[in-house]
Amino acid sequence: MEDAFSRMQALAAQLNEASRAYYQENRELMSDREYDARYEQLQRLEEETGIVLSISPTSFVGYEVVSQLPKVRHTAPMLSLDKTKEVARLKEFLGEQKGILSWKLDGLTIVLTYEGGNLERAVTRGNGLEGEVVTANAKTFANLPRRIPFLGHLVLRGEAVITYPDFQKMNESMPEEESRYKNPRNLCAGSVRQLNSAVTAQRNVRLMAFALIEAEENGVPLALDNSNEARLLWLKKQGFEIVPYRMVTANRGQEAGCLDVETAVAAFEDAIQSFEIPSDGLVLLMDDAAYGESLGRTSKFPRNAIAFKWKDETAATFLRSIHWSPSRTGLINPVAVFDPVELEGTTVSRASVHNLSIMEELELGIGDEITVYKANMVIPQIAQNRTRSSRMTIPSCCPVCKGATAVRKVNEVKLLYCTNPDCQAKKIKSFELFVSRDAMNIDGISTATIEKWIDAGFVREYADFFSLDRYRESIVEMEGFGEKSYENMIQSAERARHTTLPRLLYSLGIAGIGLANARSICKWFGSDLNAIRNASEEELTAIDGIGPVLAASIADYFSRQENRDVLDRLLEVLQIELPEENTKKQVWKDHTFVITGAVHHFSNRNELKAYIEERGGKVTGSVSAKTSYLINNDTASESSKNKKARALGIPILSEEEFLKLSE
Repeated sequence: MEDAFSRMQALAAQLNEASRAYYQENRELMSDREYDARYEQLQRLEEETGIVLSISPTSFVGYEVVSQLPKVRHTAPMLSLDKTKEVARLKEFLGEQKGILSWKLDGLTIVLTYEGGNLERAVTRGNGLEGEVVTANAKTFANLPRRIPFLGHLVLRGEAVITYPDFQKMNESMPEEESRYKNPRNLCAGSVRQLNSAVTAQRNVRLMAFALIEAEENGVPLALDNSNEARLLWLKKQGFEIVPYRMVTANRGQEAGCLDVETAVAAFEDAIQSFEIPSDGLVLLMDDAAYGESLGRTSKFPRNAIAFKWKDETAATFLRSIHWSPSRTGLINPVAVFDPVELEGTTVSRASVHNLSIMEELELGIGDEITVYKANMVIPQIAQNRTRSSRMTIPSCCPVCKGATAVRKVNEVKLLYCTNPDCQAKKIKSFELFVSRDAMNIDGISTATIEKWIDAGFVREYADFFSLDRYRESIVEMEGFGEKSYENMIQSAERARHTTLPRLLYSLGIAGIGLANARSICKWFGSDLNAIRNASEEELTAIDGIGPVLAASIADYFSRQENRDVLDRLLEVLQIELPEENTKKQVWKDHTFVITGAVHHFSNRNELKAYIEERGGKVTGSVSAKTSYLINNDTASESSKNKKARALGIPILSEEEFLKLSE
């Protein structure tokens, strides 16, 4: 199979190159006879294996252009992984288990769905709850099968990547240095999210599969081996290129055919210099799928896997200045500016110092010799100050509005604030958040545009973004705008008028409140905005995930009359889409369920989960002392979840038994 797959890739590439040369460059790389022979050979291999690559000339049907990428919610949240930089932590994590150690690829995570053997949908990870549909673009990935032998329902995850050689080739084709991409990940993300799939096709994006999520035939889960390695190899048989890995145990000689973790990590470290795909570390996954699932998850991380980050590369340099950067909340953040140094393959010259407490702790001074690193190989940070001169003056006025500053202590951390409520920097940052994707999602408005509109008096508060048609002639004449850009922006603003309460709450820029918290707050108060704006700190802290600091931030925001007035004027131009009223009897209020195995009365487990939640219940992924019932049609099975439920005295219900109790 592997030889056939490699041959198919080679044939498809040869035929496509020959077609490009013949039709676009009037060059002949092979005779018609040679072309036909290779084409027929590719067809035979496709019939034998049941695999058709996305780049195969036998299946190419043209490219697709869209006006925007639609968004869909993931069936389950896509969580990030807990991280460590210590091999000892990996050994502790594994214990007596066997694991899969693989590259942590630095690209864009994609969820792929196949139905009847054909690629039906590809969705980006997005914010973990909601992603963008990129199906047309995925069909152009260089190594992705458009058709596979398995004819059931398949969901898998993979990482879209661009290799270093392809990244270099792309950048070399750009004459202007300023227009070149900074790293392969940025190029990959931009390529996958293109509105024109023909552009994606030119970027040679590849997909490396790393997880099988669902495999069902006629609604029944496929009987796959309990090993995650076996599931990866099954994906490989379907024609997917899988992430390179090694089987490991905590200690040497613990199990035949496995390396000990320490040796495996060292081997990966040796290989990273020649590995052509960008990677920012390793991932260790429990091989025993059922055991890993039984571990459950925290609110942020699954417990069946952990990420390993390489020890940070550091470089010595000299601090030249501190740039003071105001934010939408009035907080002024210190940013260190130093002599440029090379770190993790890129040049860096700036690093956030975060707050005055850290600045004092480092005893920073202009001219000091410092060492810098990239946290998680991405974010520049100061590691150490070797000379510690403390030659630093805290500004007494805001660098933007020249208003007075004040040092405030929040949770024992010293912070610098601009005290001017009309500071332009606050407005710019607030408006940036307001129009952003997860907030009101108004396309076509950059920071530079916001600055111009503030200066011109077009926008003074949030509601003004919905009456910009009053300034049509002036906006069209602005640099960077024209008739088309203006029309697109106005149409986007019109669409944004129809929004949800969580988006609106998040868009207000209340300190510390993200979109996830906004959803929790709206759900808790039954989508009643008046209840939210009049809630006390005590009422707010009753919400899961809202602690005293966030509660105080929300209550303080709505205690200010100017904020309430701004919101009232905004509500006059918006249409809030309230969730449909739930008329279901809340028979499962305060009950927690776990669902496992195949379901028969529902199309899938997510439908059963929705049924429970509509009736007031909660569904989690793992059995614990807090679980009220385990739903499993095979009540007598010896699965890990059934065993744990029995040990804890938790009732195991079939669907029929559950539905009778729900009546």
